Amino acid sequence: MTASQKIDKLIAGITDWRGKTFAAMRKAILAADPAITEEWKWMGSPVWYHDGVILAVANAHKGKVKLTFDKGAKFPDPDGLFNAGLDGNQRRAIDYLEGDKVDAGKLKALVRAAIAYNQSRAKPAKKKAAKKAKKKA
Repeated sequence: MTASQKIDKLIAGITDWRGKTFAAMRKAILAADPAITEEWKWMGSPVWYHDGVILAVANAHKGKVKLTFDKGAKFPDPDGLFNAGLDGNQRRAIDYLEGDKVDAGKLKALVRAAIAYNQSRAKPAKKKAAKKAKKKA
């Protein structure tokens, strides 16, 4: 079973409001950029990546659906979506509670901000290859 199939199964198994919220959140994340990939990690958590770098992880909890951005403290959140983990130095999260709507446009913008931040921190491939070659020599 692929990671996407496992995520489909997870969402299908959440029959209350959290399943609908999770599905809307996932749809917005995947729509933000066609290069986003899904993985299934840490004993059952959907994780989204871009260029091999983690963007976010999601979990359905008893009273919320949590979307945590790995480096959320490092990039802007102009729409103020982050509402959890605000004191941390690295991660920021969005806790969706019952009745909260996923604003797809704002969430896609936030995902794109995460991608832009990660790309700004990425080392060019040529430099990485040169560094590896230098270490081997």
